[in-house]
Amino acid sequence: MAWDHKGEHFIGAGSSDFGHTPPPPAPLQLSFTGSGSEYFRIWIVNALLTVVTLGIYSAWAKVRTLQYFYRNTRLDDAAFDYHGKPGAILKGRAIVLVLAMVVQFSGVVSPVLPLVFAVVFAAVWPYLLVRSLRFRMANSSYRGLRFAFTGGDKEAYKVFLLWPILSTLTLGLLAPLAHQRFKQYQHNHTRFGTAPFAFDATSGDFYGVYLRTGMVTALFMIVGAVLSAIAIPAGADTKGGVAIVLGGTVAFTYFGIMLTGPYFTAKLQNLVWSHTTLAPHRFESRVGAGRMIFITITNWIAIALTCGLFLPFAKVRSTRYRVESVTMFAAGPLDAFVAGEAEQVSALGDATVDWYDIDIAL
Repeated sequence: MAWDHKGEHFIGAGSSDFGHTPPPPAPLQLSFTGSGSEYFRIWIVNALLTVVTLGIYSAWAKVRTLQYFYRNTRLDDAAFDYHGKPGAILKGRAIVLVLAMVVQFSGVVSPVLPLVFAVVFAAVWPYLLVRSLRFRMANSSYRGLRFAFTGGDKEAYKVFLLWPILSTLTLGLLAPLAHQRFKQYQHNHTRFGTAPFAFDATSGDFYGVYLRTGMVTALFMIVGAVLSAIAIPAGADTKGGVAIVLGGTVAFTYFGIMLTGPYFTAKLQNLVWSHTTLAPHRFESRVGAGRMIFITITNWIAIALTCGLFLPFAKVRSTRYRVESVTMFAAGPLDAFVAGEAEQVSALGDATVDWYDIDIAL
């Protein structure tokens, strides 16, 4: 059995293309094999060495963390891997630090300079982000075959600069559209070997997620106002009653925002991955919002009770649930697909495009 030269469909051995009915997609669920205790040992060493080295070790800490989570994420009995070098991450962070310090302290020389340097920073930021995305993908692999990001700078300036500015000027009304453009740019320009990813979610889909999240927050506001009004003691003056209602509304709104975080995360992951394909394969994500909220709340409680020591366990716990909620519906055996992609990459010479030695994704 083998894939055709374009990797578009599966051909059975000894059978003809004509009249051949392709088998139904095989569901392959992603799994995460890491444990909180394992990651805790990595996390505590990373934290101590980062403090001792005044932050310099954070680049090495990031590589160790990414390698742990990549290598414990598995699909079809094979793990992913990360090959990034700490030096590239350190270089990226140094660039961002220098730019930020220039903007911060330029006001000492002239009150106009901070604005000038802020504009320069904004102009450079999309360019650096594209290099960072290329670095991350070129250093990510599955079964020895690398991913790649091929997005261009011109479109990046629209995604990372123009749309965020328009979103701000419209007081967030264009935020869902800006988010959709970013995910579209990211997924449509990512590939595995030579096989392209594709993304077909519309801006309307994103507006739906944002709208439902906003409605949940509004519901908390209303409940807070009603309960606070009911709780006003008899004989309270008008000012006291207003203060109680406002205080209760603010408290419930804040609590609602905290809970809508995991709700939004769940709905967004389902939207993005259920509208993503890789050549003939498609994905589906089924993160339960209720389950995600429960995991988040119990993580918060455990982190508070352990003075932060539960953080690595919390990260593993939430990562495992989110990873294992994703299923890949494979149009054929992945070993044949990967082998076919590896052969095409070899024929092209180097399918990872340019190797950028910078990573600014903090």
